[in-house]
Amino acid sequence: MRKILFICEHNSARSQIAEAYLNLFADDRLFAESAGLEPGSLNSYAVEVLKEEGIDISAHKTKGVFELFKQQKQYDVIITVCSPVVNAMCPIFPGRVKRLNWPFDDPSRFAGSREEILAQTRTIRNQIKEKVLSLIREYEETGLKLFIE
Repeated sequence: MRKILFICEHNSARSQIAEAYLNLFADDRLFAESAGLEPGSLNSYAVEVLKEEGIDISAHKTKGVFELFKQQKQYDVIITVCSPVVNAMCPIFPGRVKRLNWPFDDPSRFAGSREEILAQTRTIRNQIKEKVLSLIREYEETGLKLFIE
């Protein structure tokens, strides 16, 4: 089983959404974890929009990427779902690791009414879902080539 780590700033929305989708759709072929540079608390809008899809992450805890690094966890692919600037601050994990950056807008920065924020968060959820499904398709088509730089 190949291991993938999704990283964002606070592990509160984007990385949690990506982890949930990959673990839902990839069966036992791929396994995802998520973490943040500065772990915060779960974004309630992210929890709500995933629940709309039948996915409950309300009991998830946020994790710090440096904690995983100190535990000497190893991954085949590390995907940052934040800006390239934040991506550059992530630690380099040991081993032959493929790094990708999927820069999605940060739901914690969305403004407006509750419905407007939910709508913006749904957009991010849908974009992440499509990227995860694309990653799974690429893995199925190319196998190990996806994990070789």
